[in-house]
Amino acid sequence: MNEKVRWLRNKIKSIDLDAMIVSNPINIKYLTGIEAEGILILARKENFFLTDGRYIEAVRGLLTIEDEIIVEDIKYLSDQDLENLFLFCENVGFEENYVTYAKYKEYMYKFKIHNLVETELLIEKQRAIKDQEEIKYITKACNITDDCFEYLLNYIKIGMTEKQIANAIERFFRINGAEELAFDTIVASGPNSSMPHAVPTDRKIEYGDVITIDMGCKYNGYCSDMTIFVGKIDEEVEKVYNLVLKNQKQTIGEMKEGAICKNIAKMVVNDFEINGYDLIHGLGHSLGLEVHEIPNLGTKSEVILKSNMIITDEPGIYIPGRFGIRIEDTVIVGKSTGVALTKSNKEIIKI
Repeated sequence: MNEKVRWLRNKIKSIDLDAMIVSNPINIKYLTGIEAEGILILARKENFFLTDGRYIEAVRGLLTIEDEIIVEDIKYLSDQDLENLFLFCENVGFEENYVTYAKYKEYMYKFKIHNLVETELLIEKQRAIKDQEEIKYITKACNITDDCFEYLLNYIKIGMTEKQIANAIERFFRINGAEELAFDTIVASGPNSSMPHAVPTDRKIEYGDVITIDMGCKYNGYCSDMTIFVGKIDEEVEKVYNLVLKNQKQTIGEMKEGAICKNIAKMVVNDFEINGYDLIHGLGHSLGLEVHEIPNLGTKSEVILKSNMIITDEPGIYIPGRFGIRIEDTVIVGKSTGVALTKSNKEIIKI
């Protein structure tokens, strides 16, 4: 049996569930590799993937006998067939963070389930710790992102628009082996850089602009995420940049097994406040199949870091209407320190 499916079967048994319905397509991909509309059912004795005729051939071609997952076209299952999937199952787990109330009622009616039980991000918590194959894919995505940054240093010219730069980033990713963007690219120049989630505009790059670029790609489904800064420096920008960079370097070192997320975030919050600035967003977040996963590096997060978690480290300071600076790396949690998987130069770069 697929090892991840075996893990989930053992886990639900340990919390007194007789079966589980997995509806979140990201969790289905994580557990099985399947990328198709449908639901994964871990019944009392067997595993099923219910889909429709558009995906049957592709899914059956992906799975092997060893996966022990029965693929069914839901069109040909009778009401009695659907009910029988959960025969003798009293408590059935479901993903309460993903399933709508309408879908919840549909499951209760369609499958005649006695009791649907919340599973409290059971799979998402397991996804937080990456295996060696996942680390390999994320590292490759980070390498492509680093290469893109080197390309941009020669590409960006005065008079280009933010949109032109964002489009060039996406082209570079696709040409160099990434399948898609991990998220919508942020290219924010001049006063636009003071907005953490600015959208690329037709604004043209001017001499002396601060340019913040937040970019990432997917490789075999796994994400990278990196934010870098280029531009001309003045005294205030240099002061802010050095403060952000100092905290970014220090917190990478703190991202080690046993560290508590909120304690790392509070280090930055306190140092920023001493210097008259605020951290207006979380310090970072986990990433993998999605660019935002759990845990997050926030001041209220009680999560204890474990080895092979992969977290972003992205302190930022924003001066409204003037400029903003955020420096971000994708970091793997280690036994004694964090290690940045994105390797691009974080010193001030002038264009």
